[in-house]
Amino acid sequence: MKIIGPVLAGLLALLVLSTATLFTVDQRQNAMVFQFGELKDVVVKPGLYFKLPLLQNVRYIDTRILTLDDPDPQSFITAENKPVLVDTFVKWRISDAREFYLAVGDERGAASRISQTVNGLLREEFGKRTVHEVVSGERDEVMNKVRERVEQDAKKIGVSIVDVRLKRVDLPQGVSADVYRRMESERKRAASELRSTGSAEAERIRADADRQREVVLAEAYRDAQKIKGEGDAKSAAIYAAAFSQNPEFFAFYRSMEAYKSSFRSKSDMVVLEPNSDFFRYLRDATGKAPAGKK
Repeated sequence: MKIIGPVLAGLLALLVLSTATLFTVDQRQNAMVFQFGELKDVVVKPGLYFKLPLLQNVRYIDTRILTLDDPDPQSFITAENKPVLVDTFVKWRISDAREFYLAVGDERGAASRISQTVNGLLREEFGKRTVHEVVSGERDEVMNKVRERVEQDAKKIGVSIVDVRLKRVDLPQGVSADVYRRMESERKRAASELRSTGSAEAERIRADADRQREVVLAEAYRDAQKIKGEGDAKSAAIYAAAFSQNPEFFAFYRSMEAYKSSFRSKSDMVVLEPNSDFFRYLRDATGKAPAGKK
């Protein structure tokens, strides 16, 4: 029983000594080792490390991605001298613990530096643009320029910028109505211009279609007349060839066709002299003229 006391005292002393001489670093941290208040070393790899008890102390730096989100929107003036309310957030992380500590000391100092830089750049970019451009037209371009320039400044304090975003761009109540009316008039003007352009294009298409229709009809009529003429010519040539082979039979055939066309029904009537040449094949099958008539 007498041994337990010294053993416990020894274990307690060993625990205190190990606590004073050992420290751990995990994947989410960098460790800065100070000696008499002066930065001696920065540990970036995770693991178990030693320090001098009483002489050295360790301060941890969080290397995870941090968010800078202003609770209140900032007011900026556009090129039209009109105010807009802008709400932003910044994603950033500590990339160089030594540079970070020497430049700003802690996260609060870094956040203040980043916030001032972002606000200054946004004020500059918004001052070059109109309300319409910053609300919708060139929003992505503004953020890309701001992110690039903030990244350049953040490197000086051992910080890397992951992203800079606009959460919201609003207009003060007094400005909103004027801006919306102007945007509405611009949209109406654009719609009217599109409608007039469409109407002109429709008229042009209709005129071209009518012209093509007239051309097609004229060409079709021309071709039809040409084909009809060629058919009439061939028909006349066939008739002529047939007549030349047997003129008497051809005259008889034509007379029969004439009789057929003239007397289609019982009510048909033709008033002619009985000795008319029209009835010669009815008087005589040979078609000879009656005696005494030439």
